[in-house]
Amino acid sequence: MVIDNLCFSYGDNQVLKNVSFSAEHGQFLSVLGPNGVGKSTLFRCMLGLLKPDKGGASIDGQDIAAMTSAQLARRIAYIPQSHNPVFNFSVFDMVLMGMTAQIGSFESPRKKHLALANAALERLGIAHLKHRGYGNTSGGERQLILIARAIAQQARILIMDEPSASLDFGNRIRVMQTVRELAQDGYAIIQSTHDPDQAFLYSDRILALYDGNVLAWGTPEETVCNSLISTLYNADIEVCSLRGDGIRVCVPANIDEIKK
Repeated sequence: MVIDNLCFSYGDNQVLKNVSFSAEHGQFLSVLGPNGVGKSTLFRCMLGLLKPDKGGASIDGQDIAAMTSAQLARRIAYIPQSHNPVFNFSVFDMVLMGMTAQIGSFESPRKKHLALANAALERLGIAHLKHRGYGNTSGGERQLILIARAIAQQARILIMDEPSASLDFGNRIRVMQTVRELAQDGYAIIQSTHDPDQAFLYSDRILALYDGNVLAWGTPEETVCNSLISTLYNADIEVCSLRGDGIRVCVPANIDEIKK
C-alpha cells in the first residue's frame, strides 16, 4: 500500500499535510504520535471513508478512490480499538461478519465461509470461545476475536487502531505477539500507537506524525531518538538501551531525581 502526498482538512483546519509512506507485505508499521495528530483521520482516508483534499492511497498501483467498498474489503481489514455491538452475537457469528463482502446480500454462509471462520478462531487459539456471546468475553479476547474476523475476511492488509490500548499487561503482550506473527506470515500490518516502547519492540517501520506532518519515517533504529520522542510528546525523554541487541525503552530524562 502506498500513501502519496496525502492532505486532508476539516474545514479550515488542515489535519494531514503531504503525508507519504508505504506499507509492504510481511512488514509491521507503527504510526506513532500524540492525541489529535491525525492518526485516525489518516486511517479513514486509507480505508476510503474520507476523501483527501490532495494525494491519496493506492494498492498494487490501483487508486482506492476507484475501488468499490466490496473491492476494498477484500484488500483491507480494519480492527478498531474497541467494539460494542448492540446485540450479543456469538463469537462465531462475529467472525463470520468479516466475510460480508464475499457473501451475497440474500445468501447464507456456505461451507467454505464456515471453514474460514473456524480456521481463524483456531489460528488465534480462541476456538473454545466459538459459542460464547461476544459481550461475555474479556477485552483481550475481544481484540483477538476482531483479529480473527479480519483474518477470515482474507484481506492481506490489516489496519489497527491502537489494538492494545485498553488491555492489561498480559493481554497486551499476547495481542501484540499475535499481530507480529501475522506480519511474519506475510500480512501488511499498520497500527496506530501512543507507546514508543511497543513500537521499538514489534515494528519494522515507524511513521512519526506531528502537527499533520511526517516528522520521521524509517526503521526504529534510524528514526527513534531522544529528540523525536521528546518533540512528539512534549516531554523531556531519554531513549535507553536495555541490552546489546537493540531493545530500547523511553524513560524521563530526570529519572534519577524522580527516584530520590
